Amino acid sequence: MIADTLRDRIRSGGPISIAAFMTEALFDPRHGFYATKDPIGAVADFITAPEISQMFGELIGLVAAQTWLDMGRPAAFKLIEMGPGRGTMMSDALRAARTVPGFMDATEIMLIEASAALKAVQAQTLGPSGAQIRWIDRLDAAAPGPCFIVGNEFLDCLPVRQALRHKGEWHERLVGLAPTYGNDSESDFVFVLGPPLGQDTDLIPERLRDAEDGALVELRPGDRQVVDQLAERFANQPGRALFIDYGPATSEIGDTLQAIRAHKKQPPLQDPGTADLTARVDFESLMQAGRTAGLTAHGPQTQGQWLRDLGLEARAAVLSQSQPGKRSEIARQIWRLTDTEQMGELFKLVCLDSAELPPPPGFSAG
Repeated sequence: MIADTLRDRIRSGGPISIAAFMTEALFDPRHGFYATKDPIGAVADFITAPEISQMFGELIGLVAAQTWLDMGRPAAFKLIEMGPGRGTMMSDALRAARTVPGFMDATEIMLIEASAALKAVQAQTLGPSGAQIRWIDRLDAAAPGPCFIVGNEFLDCLPVRQALRHKGEWHERLVGLAPTYGNDSESDFVFVLGPPLGQDTDLIPERLRDAEDGALVELRPGDRQVVDQLAERFANQPGRALFIDYGPATSEIGDTLQAIRAHKKQPPLQDPGTADLTARVDFESLMQAGRTAGLTAHGPQTQGQWLRDLGLEARAAVLSQSQPGKRSEIARQIWRLTDTEQMGELFKLVCLDSAELPPPPGFSAG
């Protein structure tokens, strides 16, 4: 079990980073949360926008096709999804994108997926599309060439680190074991204060570095690694990457690490491997990292406004006319995707482009 592995690791080497804890709990190939189950859906652990409505994926597909047009209709084009879930969004995206003449003939579809369980679900979902799908383990495994990359609720699952301000200095917050007496085979995992961050203090947004004692900030080195990979890829060929996730538009202090199991929160260190572990995305830092790497950054744009600007209501009207018995269901879908009390404000989009491309659909100039 993952808990036993983590306890042994801590006993032998001392407390570990939160990122290490998350990596083991989510991605262990035998017992990790994503390796052992399909967690997405109304009766599973959580639900994502593509599972709420086909319209979400359809609009993504039209953005992908417009990106291909913006690049001058290249004969070889790659459509890459990072963390494709059940394959629902890609299925809906392809149905819409194939209405653009020539797009499907030029496009190679790649899915970046770490979960064997989800790969099987994706293959079943995308089988009826007739498209040739290739699975890869990481972005740099995709051959060079013009591309559109999309990640919906991908960044929030990347392992994070945490730093705590203590006596005027930033220390890493680590995961250790609770003190026990006698048999400690079932020791609880607890947060402990680690060593000073040192040079890694640079990972903290600059305007948060002088926070008062007791302040906690989250560090997202995984986001920067993704941005660096995009910058390297886009340096020699046109590319566009669209990320949809939840979090604040500006960097904030606070602990956002959470565990979700069967649509309910549980303590994040409880029963590793049985719940999804996520943390809010810092969109301000993400955009700054993109610009520092030489990319054009657009956003953050709220999901509700982006969907409306792309014509969500018009698409809903067409669906309602063709399926009058589902009008109330379609109205509920729009509400869930766009309402400020649902996903409309909390979820946001950032687009990172190579410099030569025009602004992406739904965004103003970067």
